[in-house]
Amino acid sequence: MAEIVLQVEDLHLYRGARPVLTGVSLDVERGELVAIMGPSGSGKTTVLRAVAGLESFHGGRIVIDGVALTGGTHATKATLRELRRKVGMVFQFHCLFEHLTAIDNVCLAPVHAHGIAVPDARRRGLELLAGFGVEHRAAALPRHLSGGEAQRVAIARALAVDPPLLLMDEPTASLDPERRAELGALLRQLQRQHRTLLIATHDEDFAREWATRVVRMRDGRVNGTV
Repeated sequence: MAEIVLQVEDLHLYRGARPVLTGVSLDVERGELVAIMGPSGSGKTTVLRAVAGLESFHGGRIVIDGVALTGGTHATKATLRELRRKVGMVFQFHCLFEHLTAIDNVCLAPVHAHGIAVPDARRRGLELLAGFGVEHRAAALPRHLSGGEAQRVAIARALAVDPPLLLMDEPTASLDPERRAELGALLRQLQRQHRTLLIATHDEDFAREWATRVVRMRDGRVNGTV
């Protein structure tokens, strides 16, 4: 029987009086790569932010590998701390800390948020960078990284505490065709490691080639799954 890692049930979210999400529901199984697609303003990124605990929502429920968030309530600090172990997020523009090297970006959350010893965090961080082919850039600052390198460092950072769910917002937005193919192969590698991936994207070709399933959104709700 398939294991559900992410459940989103009847998600509602408003900004002021304006509805942004109007009853979004979806399940994502372990090892899936699910692409959320839809026009700008359809709510794709908002779903990711709600799942990551970065945006409160007003109705519905989200469960990530046993950790539950309920609409209209404030999650406790303990719940949010546990959520950080369950979900990693890679933002569209990577959002690496410019004053930190690649390895220090990767080690930041394990050391300062989760209390992992620095040598252990660095060892894990270097293993991740090596797995993504950028260990030689460990000492580089973000401004010295190419777009593809920065993205791989951002993925390593998101996986530094070994979360079962990885979220990615528009991961191909700044990549040329060769780098898009490399990213697809990397995500397939993560799937083989039983990672679960949920991405928001406008990239129809990438979604068709690499996603196990495409969820289509319009006007704040799911209006089809392929």
